[in-house]
Amino acid sequence: EDNSVLLTSEFIALAPIHLLKCNIGTGLLGLPLAMKNAGLLVGPISLLAIGILTVHCMVILLNCAHHLSQRLQKTFVNYGEAMMYSLETCPNAWLRTHSVWGRYTVSFLLITTQLGFCSVYFMFMADNLQQMVEEAHVTSNNCQPRKILALTPILDIRFYMLTILPFVVLLVFIQNLRMLSIFSTLANITTLGSMALIFEYIIKIPDPSSLPLMASWKTFLLFFGTAIFTFEGVGMVLPLKNQMKHPQHFSFVLYLGMSLVIILYICLGTLGYMKFGSSTQASITLNLPNCWLYQSVKLMYSIGIFFTYALQFHVPAEIIIPFVISQVSESWTLLIDLSVRTALVCLTCVSAILIPRLDLVISFVGSVSSSALALIIPPLLELITFYPEDMSCVTIAKDIMISILGLLGCVFGTYQALYELIQPINHSIANSTGVYA
Repeated sequence: EDNSVLLTSEFIALAPIHLLKCNIGTGLLGLPLAMKNAGLLVGPISLLAIGILTVHCMVILLNCAHHLSQRLQKTFVNYGEAMMYSLETCPNAWLRTHSVWGRYTVSFLLITTQLGFCSVYFMFMADNLQQMVEEAHVTSNNCQPRKILALTPILDIRFYMLTILPFVVLLVFIQNLRMLSIFSTLANITTLGSMALIFEYIIKIPDPSSLPLMASWKTFLLFFGTAIFTFEGVGMVLPLKNQMKHPQHFSFVLYLGMSLVIILYICLGTLGYMKFGSSTQASITLNLPNCWLYQSVKLMYSIGIFFTYALQFHVPAEIIIPFVISQVSESWTLLIDLSVRTALVCLTCVSAILIPRLDLVISFVGSVSSSALALIIPPLLELITFYPEDMSCVTIAKDIMISILGLLGCVFGTYQALYELIQPINHSIANSTGVYA
């Protein structure tokens, strides 16, 4: 059989579709606000640096998993297993004895990160749905910039979250990644269409000379959390490679896909901040004009995020559900499977209801879990995996520096996000869709 045909089929059908969809989510639309938190000069440079580091750590993760699978003669090693098997052979006796906690730690972080993404998806869909519904009577064909008006929302944002809930529950009952590729393709189409319209609007920027090149260090910490959150595909890298017919080609797919993602991030974040300046909201869609054309952008992107929910949900489901099913008899398997899926979706919805602050939750999830999975653990995993095989001093120093950077961002970013969350709503950037019209 022609390998080039298989590779082309796989390239189109699964891996790049999922890779792009995993990284182009709600965090992308929060990047203009992130740029505002960092500054017009510092923001793009920092985002490029974080993107390069994140991709490098993805490659580290892939190399470690490949090395361990060959060493142990296994076909596939996931993130948690890679950490456990690596600790089993490390020089430290205590770590070898407690190696299983490496898998538990990674699994816990994957679960909290992915469910955090899903919770943010609820907020995003509800925000945009509320704005579309409650502004429908004043929506026109005239696409003029938004003006600040003190409008009172007709229905609470939480009502819209509950309205979306049943549809999301039905979506996550689809379990196979290959079946999800159909929905992922639809999500990519709607996302690309909405992104084209967003760029068409923000490309006409006013004079940016009044915008600060560097923001305060406190808001930069929120930028760090949002930036790390935006690179939300680290948990899907190994599963996607495992699903490919030709896993050896995944590195090419990863470099190509992530290069396009980083360029898109920098362009959208920078142009969005230059366009809206101090009025930049938690999601750039909430800044778009109140006309039918740009209301369709919110609808298309929300549809894309809806389908992406199932893809991000796949990771925690694959960790939690097999464990729960193993505790019951085979006759209860289907019922327990569907019940756990429903409960997890409800958990993400309740989390969104309790803290409906899109910008700060994005920064918090990014700082706490995403930084650990994307920047802290992969370099440590490389140290533990390859240290017995005479690593160079340069590699050791590089891994230690990346982990320290990730740890500092995690600690200070988490502190700042929590500090902003407990402040009165008017002390920080509000995420109400009812204040613009």
